[in-house]
Amino acid sequence: MKPASLVILFIICFYKLNAQNINVETFQKEFQIHITRINSSVKIDGILDDSIWNVAEKKSDFFLKFPTDDICPNNKTVVQLAYDDKFLYVAFTSFDSGKNIIQSLKRDIGHLDNDGVAIVLDPQNSHTNGFIFAVNALNAQSEDQVSMSQDNQLSWSWNNKWFSATKRYKDHWTAEMAIPFKTLRFPPDKTLWGINFLRVDMKYNQYSGWTHVPTHFNIYNMAYTGSLLWDKAPPTPGKNVVMIPYASGNIQGDQENNNPTKAALSGGLDSKITLTSSLNLDLTLNPDFSQVEVDQQVTNLTRYDIFLPEKRSFFLENSDIFGEYGIPGLITPFYSRRIGLDTTGKAIPIIGGARLSGSLNSTTRIGIMNMQTGSKGDYSPENYTAISFNKNVLSRSLFKMYFLNHENFQTDADKKANPLNAWGRNAGSTFDYFSSDGKWNWWYAFHYSFKPGISDQNNFQETGFAFNKKKLATILDIATLGTNYYTDMGYVQRINNYDALRDTTIRIGFKHIYGSVAFKIYPKDNSIIRHTIKLENYLVVNPNYSFNENDFTFTYLIEYKNTSFFKTQMIHNELDLLYPISFTGATPLPAQHYNYSAASVTYNSDTRKDFSYSIGYGAGQFYNGNISSLTGSITLRSRPHFNLIFQAEFDKLYFPEPYGSTELFLLSPKIEYNFSTKVSWTTFLQYNTQANNFNINSRFQYRFKPMSDLYLVYTDNYYTTPILQNKNRAIVFKLNYWFNL
Repeated sequence: MKPASLVILFIICFYKLNAQNINVETFQKEFQIHITRINSSVKIDGILDDSIWNVAEKKSDFFLKFPTDDICPNNKTVVQLAYDDKFLYVAFTSFDSGKNIIQSLKRDIGHLDNDGVAIVLDPQNSHTNGFIFAVNALNAQSEDQVSMSQDNQLSWSWNNKWFSATKRYKDHWTAEMAIPFKTLRFPPDKTLWGINFLRVDMKYNQYSGWTHVPTHFNIYNMAYTGSLLWDKAPPTPGKNVVMIPYASGNIQGDQENNNPTKAALSGGLDSKITLTSSLNLDLTLNPDFSQVEVDQQVTNLTRYDIFLPEKRSFFLENSDIFGEYGIPGLITPFYSRRIGLDTTGKAIPIIGGARLSGSLNSTTRIGIMNMQTGSKGDYSPENYTAISFNKNVLSRSLFKMYFLNHENFQTDADKKANPLNAWGRNAGSTFDYFSSDGKWNWWYAFHYSFKPGISDQNNFQETGFAFNKKKLATILDIATLGTNYYTDMGYVQRINNYDALRDTTIRIGFKHIYGSVAFKIYPKDNSIIRHTIKLENYLVVNPNYSFNENDFTFTYLIEYKNTSFFKTQMIHNELDLLYPISFTGATPLPAQHYNYSAASVTYNSDTRKDFSYSIGYGAGQFYNGNISSLTGSITLRSRPHFNLIFQAEFDKLYFPEPYGSTELFLLSPKIEYNFSTKVSWTTFLQYNTQANNFNINSRFQYRFKPMSDLYLVYTDNYYTTPILQNKNRAIVFKLNYWFNL
């Protein structure tokens, strides 16, 4: 019997024995809130003196979600709703005493570690996708789209226009929100939306929600939304056209390539056009991403490239439609960072692009994207097309299909010399089963790639399941990837193997089996939240089923109620190295069998304090040598305006001769001063000896109107060896303005 069949059989048997799923309809009947139309608008000032708040239905029986879900929260929260022709209004009253704990006034800091409130909306009531809007007690806004991905983590990178205000009183604080219907995507005739509310009370390190969400799920899990009941169909947003023009200028010096300092001016346009109440067209012309925060540098002690998250705003709305195929971060056919960057990570001009995305109806989402890049030096123009279709089936499951096309407009000579670079296409489908209570997840995927002259070993298959309960969580994932599976628009971590002796890269497919099981123990000790014991095993074999690598990891984690934690890990690696590799620049390690183990300990202190820290130490064997690592961070705060976060990592690798030894330093201070929720200044310093780079990136931002910004960015790069020899520097000015037409 094939592995996929065994997995399916196991799931069916186990599911029949453990069929205790919640009924979504019954759950939403238990948690209901009514909303009433008003004839006059609400003044968003944080003062709940508008007449509607005297009569609007109140919900106050919140359930504690973290650190446990079996007691009531210490402080009471009251929430109310109303609406008019343009806005959905939300009012929170959060009772507490004393000063609020606020880490920052910066936008998009999220809902973690700050006294704050949030609303979770599922306008389609699909239990799969939605929105979250959050404010902390000093009115720093964060918003994001929520998707039913395998990890379901929020990046807070999606941005849109909405309004809020907060007010502090002696024994409570209040928050008002006005969310434009134009910001949301919803069917015009649906009178039942999914909804939930979140309260964060950091004095007690408590997260509570209006509905009863189990502690082992995220508060924004769409399986546990209640019912928002409209008195009649919500108003259609009507025509919505947004124009966001920008103007920018820069002065750049390029000492590394002996190019003279030069100045340049540029401009472009982004546009959002609502086609229906739930379908949106985004257009971009000559986009500029100079204001985007720099990537956080890391020390890479693997044999493969590092996966870095997308930060460019155009690619983030409805990004789950395109990006949640395969195994995000490991094997994925669509990775938007491939667009507008060359193979070395340097920017390539994007001429323009369009994206159509949203819902055709309550069960069907689509995404269509096309991007055209220009040429730069000898790098040819390229065109990228992505099409994706998501269909909700059963109660919360998904059937997904995609097609990707990449065209490289090379010269005839380049096409003849490198025929595989001329074009590449990918297609595939995935079935994602989720039980109604979210405890069970099973998936099967089949992907196919197309390249000139290739017809075999060009597919990717994956199946697996996840089971998640309060005290037990387990995952099994089985995948096979062919040597000729190409992803011009994607990312595959293990397929390219670098041969340090011949200075070349060899493609080799692989098959893997990943399994993990985590046991959680909830003691009665008042100071401890839980103990977690996790076992993980990752087995990789070559295409002919010969052994390649096996990694076994044991993790023990203690989480304390004061937000601190202690973690220890033991890792054992067994590896048949396929090609020589060097971590020191000396003679490469030979391609042979390696067996090595290492251990580490980490402690993080109470993050609620003005001074907090973390420290970690690891040591052990590394291939045929040894490694010792020391990591640490210090955070100093003068709340809510000033934050200094200093992170450092030191790695010492020592191998027997002639394989050399090395010491790697990574120092990355971050200085942040928030003058208000509208004005901030952030400076990153990153000193990385492995990358031979010292980077300074300093960014001033003034949000003078909602979604309208002025940026001033200074960036500077130096070699670490020779010490502080300048590579390049630039000063960039950018102004963008949000017009509603």
